Amino acid sequence: MYTYKEYKEGNLTVVELSNHNSWIKVVPERGGIITSLGFAGEELLFLNEETLHHNGKNIRGGIPILFPISGQLTNGEYEWAGQIYQMKNHGFARDLPWAVVTTDVAENEASITLKLESNEGTFSSYPFEFAVLFTYKLRSNELIIEQSYENHSTSDMPIYPGFHPYFKTKSKQLKITADSDEYLDYNDLLVKQYENVINVDQKEAYVLKSTTGHVDFLLEELNKEVKLQYDDEFSYIVLWSEEGQEFVCVEPWMAKTDELNRKEELRMIKSGKSLNTKVSISI
Repeated sequence: MYTYKEYKEGNLTVVELSNHNSWIKVVPERGGIITSLGFAGEELLFLNEETLHHNGKNIRGGIPILFPISGQLTNGEYEWAGQIYQMKNHGFARDLPWAVVTTDVAENEASITLKLESNEGTFSSYPFEFAVLFTYKLRSNELIIEQSYENHSTSDMPIYPGFHPYFKTKSKQLKITADSDEYLDYNDLLVKQYENVINVDQKEAYVLKSTTGHVDFLLEELNKEVKLQYDDEFSYIVLWSEEGQEFVCVEPWMAKTDELNRKEELRMIKSGKSLNTKVSISI
């Protein structure tokens, strides 16, 4: 049987869903982030607790939500309908409080649904009315993240969201099974041959094109192979880490960085419509 628990860590409210050997912890007011994910009794995620409890810092760890964009914009800005807007890296969703809509526990799964809506603060960087709903579903050794991106504007709305999971590992030699035989190295902007192992301990990220809907990779210290699955909207897997830090990020994105300026792969949601998709992590 799954259980629901809510408690305080410092000034933050934590929602924990669990059964006897799997769990997630969610902090709605810090971007709806998952701060902890456990399978088979072991933690999979890295988390820098100091950044979680410091509102002025980007959280290093967990599974931050990237919306409405993934990555960076040239000079931190983009043009839309003749006007220039500024937006931070990875968008604003990870910096805003999300509202808890529903929670549910049952025999075979537990879930929580969170919601983020446009407001006066978001209009200054993103001139669209929207609602985003995320449902985190925990099953035995599996996390499913269902997403609904709703356009409440009168015009089409561009998005290319993603996720930024920090997987706990000391080894930066990431053994990853993917359908791509090449990758883009943002350290030198060269396309390189891919042979199932990438050293991720570099300054910039690596981008794999993905068409099969999943990648598998090994977390050596835990001796666990992780399967990351995603719907067709997620076209890329981005790999990133920081020197001296014990994590590797394996990130499903809908487009490459700076897409609001390139405008080549934008996901456009019609007025009054929504895009529904999902991502899952399992062992």
